[in-house]
Amino acid sequence: LMADRIYLDSKTGKSAFASAIQPAWHGKGQILKQIMTSEEAIRESLLDFKVDKLPAKLDLPDGSSRIIPGKFGTYRTDTGQPFGVVGNRYEIVQNTEAFEFFDAIVGKGEAIYETAGALYDGQKIFITAKLPDYIKVGKDEIEKYIFLTNVHDGTGSIIAAFTNTRICCANTLAAALGDMTNKVSIRHTKDVLVELQQAHRIMSIS
Repeated sequence: LMADRIYLDSKTGKSAFASAIQPAWHGKGQILKQIMTSEEAIRESLLDFKVDKLPAKLDLPDGSSRIIPGKFGTYRTDTGQPFGVVGNRYEIVQNTEAFEFFDAIVGKGEAIYETAGALYDGQKIFITAKLPDYIKVGKDEIEKYIFLTNVHDGTGSIIAAFTNTRICCANTLAAALGDMTNKVSIRHTKDVLVELQQAHRIMSIS
């Protein structure tokens, strides 16, 4: 059953997954000998692709097509993979921008990243990190991992939270979403990047 829940993107010929030090149970992806910086995690997990959107069209039976007012289709620019249909208020958050959430906490260039990857041809991404010992979360002990997941098809928000699960596939992402704490959910609207960079304050990370 677990093997059926990997769903790692492999459109480029390599599995879009990177892990620090220990390999995942499924044996796929790139394994590094040390904790990764954001630049290393983005590169090794193959998350360095762009997402864009175009006006959505409806193909009619007579062979013509019409623009659907206020609707756009999101897609991956390197492979042309379509993701979903969104409204005109939907703001894309690039994968590189998602890492800024973690970099805003500890500073860019810090090696804190444990795993990162893309699922369903790049439609959904995940990032897990270990925070340095000097970072405190309210008055409680730090959970084992902090993670972020984002979808590019308009079906969900950006989620950041703490978990005891080391995410490496769709199955473990589902497990992390099930046991997460201190959750922050950010919608893809106008101020999404500002909210993303300030989300650690809402999560009581100091």
